Amino acid sequence: MTAEPRDFNHAIQYEPDEMPPYRIAIGLALQYVVLTIAGIVITVAIVVRAAGGADAYLSWASFAALLVSGVTTAVQARRIGRLGAGYVLLMGTSGAFIAASVTALVEGGPGLLASLVIASSLFQFGLSRHLALLRRIITPVVAGTVIMLIAVTIMPILFDLVRQVPEGAPELAAPITSLATLLATLAIVLRASGVMRLWGPVIGIAVGCVVGGLFGIYDVQRVVDAPWFGLPASGWPGFDFGFGAAFWTLLPTFVFVTLIGAIETVGDAVAIQRVSWRTPRATNFEAVQGAVAADGLGNLLSGLIGTVPNTTYSSSISLAEITGVAARRVGVSIGVTFVALAFLPKVAAIVLAIPDPVIAAYALVLIAILFVIGMRVVIQEGIDYRKAAIVGVSFWAGVGFQEGAFFTEYLGPHLAPLLENGMTAGGLVAIILTVLLEFVGARPLRVETTLNVEALPTIRNFLDKFSIRRKWPMEMSDRLLQASEETLLLLLDQAEGDEEGDRRLRLSARKWGNGAELEFVAAGGKGNIEDQIAVLGSHGTAEPQEHELSLRLLQHIATSVRHQKYHGADIVTVHIEGPAWGS
Repeated sequence: MTAEPRDFNHAIQYEPDEMPPYRIAIGLALQYVVLTIAGIVITVAIVVRAAGGADAYLSWASFAALLVSGVTTAVQARRIGRLGAGYVLLMGTSGAFIAASVTALVEGGPGLLASLVIASSLFQFGLSRHLALLRRIITPVVAGTVIMLIAVTIMPILFDLVRQVPEGAPELAAPITSLATLLATLAIVLRASGVMRLWGPVIGIAVGCVVGGLFGIYDVQRVVDAPWFGLPASGWPGFDFGFGAAFWTLLPTFVFVTLIGAIETVGDAVAIQRVSWRTPRATNFEAVQGAVAADGLGNLLSGLIGTVPNTTYSSSISLAEITGVAARRVGVSIGVTFVALAFLPKVAAIVLAIPDPVIAAYALVLIAILFVIGMRVVIQEGIDYRKAAIVGVSFWAGVGFQEGAFFTEYLGPHLAPLLENGMTAGGLVAIILTVLLEFVGARPLRVETTLNVEALPTIRNFLDKFSIRRKWPMEMSDRLLQASEETLLLLLDQAEGDEEGDRRLRLSARKWGNGAELEFVAAGGKGNIEDQIAVLGSHGTAEPQEHELSLRLLQHIATSVRHQKYHGADIVTVHIEGPAWGS
C-alpha cells in the first residue's frame, strides 16, 4: 500500500496562513457579505413574522444578528485561544432554530427566547470541550437524518408565510410574487455555474421584490424612514429569568437543536479544511472544537443581546473553493464589514421590507436543498441495512410526531410539547437507535496502560487474548502486535518534548469486517500521523530516514490509518484486514 500526496486544490491562491493584499481581502469580504446578508436578516424576519412579533423587535433582532455574525466570523478566522477554527467560516442566524425560536416568542416573547438561547449556549461550550467522547454517537447517519427533519419542521411555517400579505393587497399578489421569486431563483440555480450560481438567491429575491412592488406589497416607506446611521429605536428587549413552565418545557428542545447546530458546525469545519490548502491535510479536530466553541460564543452573544441563535454557514466552503482565497485576513475583513453594516439601519431596512411571500419562496428553495444535503450526509460513508433502518425509522417517527399521529396526548404536559417538534423527536430516535446499535454490536476489548515503551508487554498480552477470542492464527496476532508497536512509537515520537507527567494510553480492539479495528487514545502530541504517512511518497525510493521507519511499517501493515487530534487527546484508529479464513 503506497500513499502519495495529491494536490487537489491547484486553484487555491491564498492559504489560511498567507496574507493577500488588503484590496483583495476587502473586495472579497464585500462579495461574501452581499451573498449572505440576506440570509442572516431574512432568517430573523421569518422567525419574528411567523411569531407575530412587532416591527420594533424585528429591527433590533436584525441589528443584533449582524453584530453577532460579524464578531463571531472574525473570531472563527482569527482564533482566540480555543475559540475559533482558524479558517474562513461565515457565521449567521441559524435556520435550525426557526421552529424553536418561533415557539419561544409565541410563549414568552423576546425575554424567554434570550434566556433559552443563553442556557443552551452553555451546553455547546461543554460539547466543544468533550467532542471526542461523542464521536461514535454524532455520526453522519444521525447528522443527516436531523438535517432532513429540519425541512419537515420548517416547511409548514413557510407554507403559512407564503400567504401573508398586507390587508387590502390584490388577491393575486401572494401567488404571483412567490412564484416569480421561485422561478427566478431556480432558473439561476439550475442553469448558472460558478460564482453566478451563488447569486441565485439574491437575484430571485430582487425579482420577487420588483413584482411585489408592482402589487404594492414591498414596504418602500420602511426604507425611506430608516436612518443611514444609528441604533434601532426599540432598544434591548431584556431577559426573562422567571424560569416558568414554558422555559423548562422548551429548554430540552433548545439544547437538542444546539446539538444539531453543533453537528452542522462540525461538518462545516471539516469541509473548510479540505478546500483551504493546496496539499490536502488530515482533519485537525482541534480546529473543529474551536469552531464549535465559537458557535457557542455566537449563541451566548445572541442571547445576551436578544436575537436568534448563530451558526456557521456552509456557503463558506463553496466560496473558498470558487474564489481560491482561504486567508484568515479575508475572514476578519468579513467580520468587520458585518459589524459596520449593523450600524447602517438603511441597509437592514432594504432587506426587512421584503414581502413575506418572497421570503417564503426564497426559504423554500434553501430548505429543499438542505433536505438533499442531509441525504448526502447520510450516505457519505456508505449505508447498510442497519443504517437504513435508523434513517427510515427516525425520519418517519419525526414526521409522525410533527403531525401529531403518535398519541402525544398520553405523554404528559412536559414531554408532549418536546416531541411535537419533528426534528427533536426524530433526532432523539436516531440517537437512541445509534446508541443501541453501538451497545449490541461487537463489544470492544479495552486495556489501559502508561504511554511509554514499557507498555509493550501489556499490549502484547491484550492482543493475544483478542486474537484467541477471534480464533485467528498466530500470523494475524503478530500483525496486530506489529501495528500496535509502530503506532505506539509514533505516538511517543509525537509527544517528545512534552512534560512526562502520568500520560495514559487506552487501547481498544474490536471486530472490523473479517479483520480488526484498533483504537489508541493517548495524551496530545504534535503533528498528525495521517499527514506523515501521506508525504512518504514524496521521498520516492530514497533511503528512508530513521523517523520514517515506523510510518512505513504501519503503512504496509494497516489497511487504513486515521488520526484525530483533539485538545488534550490523540485518537488513532488503525484498520487491519484479517485472514481470508478468519471468522
